[in-house]
Amino acid sequence: MPRDTPSLPGRHQRADGAFDLVFGTAPRGPSGQVTVLRHLYQQSPLRILFPTPEPGEPPTAALLNCAGGLAGGDALRQAVRLEAGARATLSTAAAEKLYRSLGPGTRIDSRIVLDQGAVLEWIPQETILFDGARLDRRLRADLAPGAMLLAAETLVFGRAARGERMTQGLVRDRWRLHGPQGLLWADALALEGDLGAALQAPFGFAGAEALGTLLLAGGEAEAGRDLLRSLPEAAPGGATIPRPGLLLARWLGRAADVRQAVGAAILALRAAQLGLPARLPRLWTT
Repeated sequence: MPRDTPSLPGRHQRADGAFDLVFGTAPRGPSGQVTVLRHLYQQSPLRILFPTPEPGEPPTAALLNCAGGLAGGDALRQAVRLEAGARATLSTAAAEKLYRSLGPGTRIDSRIVLDQGAVLEWIPQETILFDGARLDRRLRADLAPGAMLLAAETLVFGRAARGERMTQGLVRDRWRLHGPQGLLWADALALEGDLGAALQAPFGFAGAEALGTLLLAGGEAEAGRDLLRSLPEAAPGGATIPRPGLLLARWLGRAADVRQAVGAAILALRAAQLGLPARLPRLWTT
């Protein structure tokens, strides 16, 4: 008689996505240069699209997650490098969604390398954390002399449009910025377990639906502080100068208000500091 075969425990399929993107420069006419795509590697479910930029805009890379969201156990590896003198914008085609986890965390590792004189906007749309999501995210940027980085990230704690608030899960979000002399700035957010209490604490997040963070490094970053402070307040926030050459701004509040505040700050700084048109990339307005 055939022996009974024990059933194997079910295993969930996990996403393991990646992209590696390099922009360089090429001659344009007798005295100018243009930014060109030098290298692209992409691994499902991540895809990079290249919409035609508006007049006056640098090349734009639009990141798309074909899976429609991230679940526990998924992992993404994201890398972008700009060679000397290159200019580019990287955003996302839509907000990223992190679903409730059955236990494992979702890991996102991002690496930015800017060679001398390169300018990058790293401005993905918001990350929406479903109740029970577990996010472990790291971003490291390395800047050569003369490089500039405008980076913005927004976390939404629950599906605000459905009235859902994040009460359980994990949020670990770490930023590291390095320059020619070493570490310039480090920051980390760590929330775990009873997130409901932490997000409602009056001297913590005070019931905010979302957290927006913006960092400008290089150039005359300090001059952007008064500019940001002069903008109409869509969400409570503030702008500080952690050290010379760096500008840090944060907002807490309703998800829609934080998105509006971050968008207005990007628009103002890209025009005043990066010499770009005073408009948001089309991805942010669709």
